[in-house]
Amino acid sequence: MRILVAIALLFISTAGFADSTGERMLRDRMSSAIDVISGLYAFSRFQQGLLESADLKGSAEVKHLAALRVEEAAKRDRILKDIQQTIGAEPRVGKATLAGASLAEPESSDGPAYVRSFYAAQIPEYESAISLLECYLRAPDNAALASFAREQLPLLRSQLRDAERTMADK
Repeated sequence: MRILVAIALLFISTAGFADSTGERMLRDRMSSAIDVISGLYAFSRFQQGLLESADLKGSAEVKHLAALRVEEAAKRDRILKDIQQTIGAEPRVGKATLAGASLAEPESSDGPAYVRSFYAAQIPEYESAISLLECYLRAPDNAALASFAREQLPLLRSQLRDAERTMADK
């Protein structure tokens, strides 16, 4: 029962990011370079939150994966910063996702419940980032960002499949 409540809370806490970026843009209009840069920066902040949570509550496996994802996010952010400066874009700063606070309650912070919530939290965030990039690539407004998005999509899709598979196994 606690697991279902934790997953429901995760969905509620991450729904704001999904609704405010990729899904809304798919319904309303095509994504711009600023939308993509802002959305990917928010995704990086989410991944940083996962690392902070894993440092407090996670096993060695979870900590290692979270650290790896933060390294990838830092590389992605460096490239995005270069693109941002080249095109003179000023990304919108949204409310950061509080992944660390939403992953697991203190009494369930050890063991499989935390690990499942760790992976469950990632799935909607990956889906939103992937949707954002796919939407952007339908009508890109910057060649460098479009190239970057095409490079990132397979990586993000692979990481999403890994998170889904690992969560199913736990």
